[in-house]
Amino acid sequence: MPLKEGEVTCYNLTGQPIMRSGFVERKGKLEELDRSFDLAFWQSQTPQARFDAAWELILHAWCVKGNDVRQLRLQRSVETFQRIRS
Repeated sequence: MPLKEGEVTCYNLTGQPIMRSGFVERKGKLEELDRSFDLAFWQSQTPQARFDAAWELILHAWCVKGNDVRQLRLQRSVETFQRIRS
């Protein structure tokens, strides 16, 4: 399926493609751009949207390193709990 202008194919954890649209972009020379566009954009997003974007970057970085995204999970370093009896 060919991509339409403004759409990008991303993949979820199971490898199924996700079509995304509705992107906002700003064009110009890097030395002439400041961060006001980025700040305004992210401040207009909900906390859930910011979290989802951060998680997407984590998944992408993990995949670029050649790791399996199914291995991502919270660290489980606690082995046992014992109640101290007094």
